[in-house]
Amino acid sequence: MSFALRPALFALDPERAHHVTLGALAAWGRAGCPLAGAMPRLETTVAGVAFPNPVGLAAGLDKDATVIAGLAALGFGSVEVGTLTPRPQPGNPTPRLFRLTEDRGIINRMGFNNRGLAAGVARATTARRNGAVLGINVGANKDATDRVADYVAGVTAAAPVADYITINVSSPNTPGLRDLQQGAALAELLAACMAARGTTPLFLKVAPDLDGAMIDGVARAAIDAQVDALVMGNTTISRPPLASRHAAETGGLSGAPLRDLARARLADLRRATGGQVPLIAAGGIDSGAEAYARIRAGASLVQVYSALVYEGPGLPRRIVAELAACLQRDGFATVAEAVGA
Repeated sequence: MSFALRPALFALDPERAHHVTLGALAAWGRAGCPLAGAMPRLETTVAGVAFPNPVGLAAGLDKDATVIAGLAALGFGSVEVGTLTPRPQPGNPTPRLFRLTEDRGIINRMGFNNRGLAAGVARATTARRNGAVLGINVGANKDATDRVADYVAGVTAAAPVADYITINVSSPNTPGLRDLQQGAALAELLAACMAARGTTPLFLKVAPDLDGAMIDGVARAAIDAQVDALVMGNTTISRPPLASRHAAETGGLSGAPLRDLARARLADLRRATGGQVPLIAAGGIDSGAEAYARIRAGASLVQVYSALVYEGPGLPRRIVAELAACLQRDGFATVAEAVGA
């Protein structure tokens, strides 16, 4: 798929365009295209996992683990699939995905639509990874009576297959889910999931809408539970000034309008953790310079999603090349040397 196809994709309903893109990625993966050329300067290890480069795909694009090979072949160092829930669910009513073209952003209220944990893990088990690290992102069903049990089921199923697992408690589109980000509920969830993960690294994904006290609480809970990394963050329910006609749609906002908030919350989380837990930055990352800025601010890895909609499939390789140039310019031999520098 070429970036030249963007006008044709933008002529489609956003969710239809998403499915067309998945079809193209599936074909790309079947063609056996390799990962982008290795760059030793960008190889890094986080939570005991060796990443060929620190630029990953965030969860949400490949919800059902159907195009892992194609995504890895774009040049990502890691591909995170999901969010998978124990039982299949259709998600929220359509329309539920909106392009904010003037703002280079997206609003979604998808609601963890997926075909279920068993089917997703089965596909991930047999998928070619083309050298990329595989993450599996798990969540709870909307109607779950015991959400901790749903997360434990996800972690248990994903652990034998994934290189790492992310527990997603930060989506704004499942009512009450974000309540699991604080207090006794978070401590209980982390204890149960850590017990279920075996030796597979466990990451926790939190929202950029947390205030200072909540960030301090997340940091303390993660340190106490010995979580392997924290992902900051998910979409935001806040609304900076926006130009698009879709600005008033409910749901989570991502893309360029999230950049400043995501940067600030990353800095807050770095301060709160004191460098004791690796951080993964997401939200508004669309260039090697921005990826480098997040790494300098304390992130060991970065994740991209919404920018792909506007920049096209060449984005991962461009970010990787620009990031390598930034490291070389400033005299860093490795990514790890630049983290928090």
